Amino acid sequence: MSNKIDGQMLLAMFTEGAASLEKHAKRVDALNVFPVPDGDTGTNMSLTIRSGVKEMNQGNSASASEVAKRFSKGLLMGARGNSGVILSQLFRGFAKGIEQKQELDGTHLAEALDAGVETAYKAVMKPVEGTILTVAKDAAAAAKKAVKKHRDAEELLAIVIEEAKASLKRTPDLLPVLKEVGVVDSGGQGLVYIYEGMMAALRGETTDDYATEQPTMEELVTVEHHNIQGDMAAEDIEFGYCTEVMIRFDDEKVKKNPYVEDDFRNTLSQYGDSLLVVSDEDLIKIHIHAEHPGFVMNEAQKYGDLTHVKVDNMRDQHAALSNDYDGHIPAAAPGEQKDFALITVAMGSGVSELFKSIGVDEVIEGGQTMNPSTEQLTRSIERFNAKHIFLIPNNSNIIMTAEQAAEVSDKDVRVIPTKSVPQGLSALFAFNGMQDVDQNQEEMTDSIQHVRSGQVTTSIRDTSIEGIDIKKDDYMGLVENKIVSAGDPLNETLVKVTEKMIDEDTEMVTIISGEDAEQSCTDALIKHIESHHPDVETEVHEGKQPLYHYIIAAE
Repeated sequence: MSNKIDGQMLLAMFTEGAASLEKHAKRVDALNVFPVPDGDTGTNMSLTIRSGVKEMNQGNSASASEVAKRFSKGLLMGARGNSGVILSQLFRGFAKGIEQKQELDGTHLAEALDAGVETAYKAVMKPVEGTILTVAKDAAAAAKKAVKKHRDAEELLAIVIEEAKASLKRTPDLLPVLKEVGVVDSGGQGLVYIYEGMMAALRGETTDDYATEQPTMEELVTVEHHNIQGDMAAEDIEFGYCTEVMIRFDDEKVKKNPYVEDDFRNTLSQYGDSLLVVSDEDLIKIHIHAEHPGFVMNEAQKYGDLTHVKVDNMRDQHAALSNDYDGHIPAAAPGEQKDFALITVAMGSGVSELFKSIGVDEVIEGGQTMNPSTEQLTRSIERFNAKHIFLIPNNSNIIMTAEQAAEVSDKDVRVIPTKSVPQGLSALFAFNGMQDVDQNQEEMTDSIQHVRSGQVTTSIRDTSIEGIDIKKDDYMGLVENKIVSAGDPLNETLVKVTEKMIDEDTEMVTIISGEDAEQSCTDALIKHIESHHPDVETEVHEGKQPLYHYIIAAE
C-alpha cells in the first residue's frame, strides 16, 4: 500500500492519467450524443491534459503542491472545449486544495478532490447533472466519507475509482438523452480513465500494462496521426492539412476507371506524406498529410462518392502544442492604443473573409472539429493594443474556453456568447465603434436573440435521437442544434431546415455555402424562398467551410 504521495509520485500519476485518457480518447469520442462532426470530448480532454503534463515537466520541485500547481496551469492554458475547461477547473481546485503540501495522504487527496469539484461547479454557469461534474462530485463525496476509515492514499483512490465508475453508470438516469442513445456521459468516462491511469502509476504500473483492442478498419485512417511532425516548427510543415476521406465505391465509375490500390496509393503519394490507404469491397479510406486536400478528393471521386471528409490545419494544431511555449504571453505590439479590437473564431476561408469585411481584427481558425485552446485565444487577445476587446466564439463548445481566456488576461475582454456563425455575424453588425463598451456589449448580446441558425451536415454514425433514426453518412439538418431532418437528399434537407427557420417576422435569409455545397441545391433553395416567401430577401456567401455543407441564418 502507498501511504504518501510526494511530488515525483504525483507527477507520475498525472502523466499516467493523461496517457490512459489518450489511449482511450477515441472511445470517449464515440460516446458523444450528437452524430455531428464536432470537437469531440475525448480529443479535447486529451489535448487539454497533454498541455498540463508538458507544463508540469517544466519544473523540478519535489513538492506535491508545486507539481499540482504547474499541472493546473498547463491545463488552464491548454483547455479546449467545454469538457477541457471543466477538467482544467477540477484540477485547478485540486491544486488549491493542497497548497503548501509537500506530500499527500488519503486525507489530503480527499480534500483536493472536493476542492476541485467546488471550483468546477462555480465555473459552470448552469451545471448539468449526469455529466463529468456529477462523476467528479460523487467520487469526491465517496472519498470524504471513506477517509474517516482509510487514510492510505492507494486505498482511497481505489474507492474514488469505484464510485466514479458507479456514478458513470448512473449518468443515463440523470440525462434522458444518454439513455435514449444508449451511452454514458463522455466527459465522465474520460475522467474515469484519468483516475485509472493515476492508480496505475501509484501501483508502479503504466498504461502499457493494460491490454488494448486492435483498431478496426474504421479507425486505421485516424490512429497514425499528428505525432509525425513533432520536432518541426509550424512554418516548416510542408503538407499542412491532415486529410481523412472515405469513398463508397460506385460501380459505374469503377467500370470506367478500374480501382487498383497500389496504383491509387502511388497517385496520392504525389500530394503529400503520412499516407495510409485501406479498402474493402465497399469503401476506400484515406489518411494523408496534404497541402491541397481538394486534389486528394478529386482523385478519390474517380471511384465513387465521398461519404466522410475531415480536414485539420496541422500548422495551427502544431502551434498550440508547440514545445516552444514557455508559459509567457507575448506583449502587445507598441503603438497608439485604440478603443476596440474584435476577435472571432471561424472555419472556412470565405467565412473568415466575410468576418474581416465587417470589421473583425482577427479571425482565429477553429470551430466544430478544432476547438482553440485558452492559450490560443489569450495569445490573440494580447496581440492587440486596445482598451476593450470583444471575443466572439461562434460555437457553444468554445464559449467556456473564451470566458477562461478573458479571466486569464489582464485586459478588459468581453465575451459575446455566440453559438454559431450567424449569431456572430448578427453580433458584429450590432457593434458600433461610437458607443461605449457596456452599451456595445448589451446590444451585441441582445442581437443574438433575433437570429435563428441552421446547418446541414452528414452524420458520423448510426443513432436515434428524439424518435429520429439516423444512419451514418445521412444528410442531417439542424436548427439551433436540434435535429429536424435526417436521411433526405441534400436539396430536401436544405429546404426543410430553411422552412423550420422562417416565420412571419423573417425578413432575410443568409445562405453560407461550404466546400461540399452543390450549386444546384443553392439555386433551388433561392427559388423556393422566392416562390413561397416573396417578402423574404436572400443573400448568398461562399463560406468554403469544411464538413458543414450549408450554414443558414434567418433574421
